Amino acid sequence: MQNRQPATIDGGTGKVVLVPRRIAPIKLDTLRHIRDEMGRIYREARNGKMDTQDLTRLCFALDKLKDIAVAIDFETRIGALEEKESE
Repeated sequence: MQNRQPATIDGGTGKVVLVPRRIAPIKLDTLRHIRDEMGRIYREARNGKMDTQDLTRLCFALDKLKDIAVAIDFETRIGALEEKESE
């Protein structure tokens, strides 16, 4: 069986344009998922599959997601401690 990629024909030029496959959503709801994604894109850049500027931008966004995940964890823990203290 041949691995086929979806394509469409550009109406203006008549050229075949490959349609990118949909990629499964990436889980980024834990620090481990964020770390794994950073490692994946780092390896892509090291292997020349990604421009280093793109790597920098994506790592910046992942770092912000990491900050949010840590803040939510702290907020949850503090809330649990406050609730326990009020009992």
